[in-house]
Amino acid sequence: MKIEALPQPALPALEGALDASGKRFAVVVARFNAFITERLLLSACDGLVRMGAARKDIAIARVPGAFEIPLAARTLALTRKYDAIICIGCLLRGDTAHYDVIVNEVTRGIGQSAQETGVPHAFGVLTCDTLEQAIDRAGLKMGNKGFEAALAAVEMAGLKAVVSGQGAERRGAGGKKQVSRVARNDKAKRR
Repeated sequence: MKIEALPQPALPALEGALDASGKRFAVVVARFNAFITERLLLSACDGLVRMGAARKDIAIARVPGAFEIPLAARTLALTRKYDAIICIGCLLRGDTAHYDVIVNEVTRGIGQSAQETGVPHAFGVLTCDTLEQAIDRAGLKMGNKGFEAALAAVEMAGLKAVVSGQGAERRGAGGKKQVSRVARNDKAKRR
């Protein structure tokens, strides 16, 4: 048997490290289907702590249902206090079109919030046909999607820091080096 070395990427890539230390996170969790969402929440928080986040740097916001997640996520993102937002909910298909409408709006709203605020949002909203599928995705058979959302949030927060750091230095008038307001972390001048 021949053991091969790991393949090297053709080109170096910008990546975010799985290191949550020094970063702040908000978790928006829906109370509807709490039997599932609480398991996702606990796993997401566990993931953040295991990756180095301090418990004091994790804020939890509870909303009635999945439909309310995008507004809460956007409100939290606009405070500029958090490096990433984790969105947790559980939608189960019923016999009406209600499920499809809510799934589409929640997905669109979370994506739009991330794009417009520039704060990474991790999608931890289960969209399942049955309760059994949701249970499987909340830690029984298929891992825990809350933990996976935490991984994504940490990596994207790290990637944003890497990308922001690359473009942070600029030359201003007279050739003097300037640092962008975002890179300076000058919160007094931001809205």
